[in-house]
Amino acid sequence: MQTLHVVMFVAQPATACRRDGHFGCHWRRNGGLRTGIVRAACRGRRPLRAHRRLPAPVLAAAPGAFPGETAAARRAGGPARGTIAPAMLAYRHVFHAGNHADVLKHLVLHRVLQHANQKDKGWRYVDTHAGAGGYSLEGDPAHKRGEFEQGIGRLWGRGDLPPGLADYMALVRDFNGGSRLKQYPGSPAIAHALARPQDELHLHELHPTDHRILASYLGGERHVTVTMDDGFAAIKRELPPPTRRGVLLIDPPYEIKTDYARTLAALREALARFADGTVIVWLPQLQLLEAAQLPQRLKAAADGAAKKGWLHARLSVARPDARGYGLLGSSVFVANPPHTLHAELKTLLPWLARELGQHAGAASLLEKSAAG
Repeated sequence: MQTLHVVMFVAQPATACRRDGHFGCHWRRNGGLRTGIVRAACRGRRPLRAHRRLPAPVLAAAPGAFPGETAAARRAGGPARGTIAPAMLAYRHVFHAGNHADVLKHLVLHRVLQHANQKDKGWRYVDTHAGAGGYSLEGDPAHKRGEFEQGIGRLWGRGDLPPGLADYMALVRDFNGGSRLKQYPGSPAIAHALARPQDELHLHELHPTDHRILASYLGGERHVTVTMDDGFAAIKRELPPPTRRGVLLIDPPYEIKTDYARTLAALREALARFADGTVIVWLPQLQLLEAAQLPQRLKAAADGAAKKGWLHARLSVARPDARGYGLLGSSVFVANPPHTLHAELKTLLPWLARELGQHAGAASLLEKSAAG
């Protein structure tokens, strides 16, 4: 059985059907007609868009085999020639969308791009691991772990959000198109919502299923490029942008240990090509040597290479499980941050640690270089 994801853009809320695992892909009780928009998406066509700005995809996953795995590969016990090994693409963000790590990462991305919009000259946003663009919070993948309930779910509907965080949450509400939390915007959706006509989005995703969803969602949008390739390798051709204004997001899953070394190399490559460009790196907080060492290595790489210094923000909210595993928190490293970001996070990080903390020891950390 092959995994199939569906992306829909509808003017009215879609209903869920568990029969075939797709949201909105169902027979209507009042006439038995299959929804035309979803039929087009299921057949691989570009779905219709109900809104010019901030279209909200409804995504659902049906259980099945790894999408890049052919029948011949399964019979042979490994990937067929020309396919990508499942071990390299095991991570699916749909299981983690909207968790506390997403809140921190996307809050920082939102503040960085909002600051970039203060100047008229266009910017280029480059996402090395773009994912599907948006994620359903109503399907089985999201509820298997329920991580969003300890992240965006704790902030939803709050009327006491501090400035900056309130703006980010307003974008999430617009993405849902109503008062109920149904789906969560990924980094591409956030960048797309903040982009102006003069700005560009260059989105890279290697996973075939996520790339297909992302291409259906944003591939036809003006000034948006969606490419199925290795985002690390793409940095060489993406930087510097013609306008000399850009934001690079490096956000690998860190499922394999080589991601840590490649992330460090990517930061060095980016700053060598674009010394005053803003580079955002998301980092997991794990009880793992590579995870513990990477922040210090990023700081050392940025010292002297980043013209405007660096900033490091960490949010520690969870305890390890009984075996010592689990995501304890996350951090965001920003080379050449906006001059306003440190002051904003100095207020927001302690607030988030208190509200998203899952134990009494939840805490935050904010550091910056002397040049930052």
